[in-house]
Amino acid sequence: QVQLVESGGGLVQPGGSLRLSCAASGSIFRFYVMGWYRQAPGKQRELVAAITSGGSTNYADSVKGRFTISRDNAKNTVYLQMNSLKPEDTAVYYCNGGLGGHDYWGQGTQVTVSS
Repeated sequence: QVQLVESGGGLVQPGGSLRLSCAASGSIFRFYVMGWYRQAPGKQRELVAAITSGGSTNYADSVKGRFTISRDNAKNTVYLQMNSLKPEDTAVYYCNGGLGGHDYWGQGTQVTVSS
């Protein structure tokens, strides 16, 4: 069983930045594909960014050039650096970890972009 705990959400003005963190339990974190998803009110959950165990990344088109996903395997933590935030980035952001058909989710952290 893997537990994922997100932190770093909050209220930020348009154009601002936030960094989300996701701390994972377990000794095999480094093998997991890690991802950040988000869900806005009335919308389906969508993939924002993902990073493989080898460090390859992919991003949703809507966040390319603004968001950066990274991981620190020594700290069992994955990050999402979000710059140039827009009101449409407002959502609950969830951390996800997957390996060998097993899929784990954090509890989510709210990000609100508003003036």
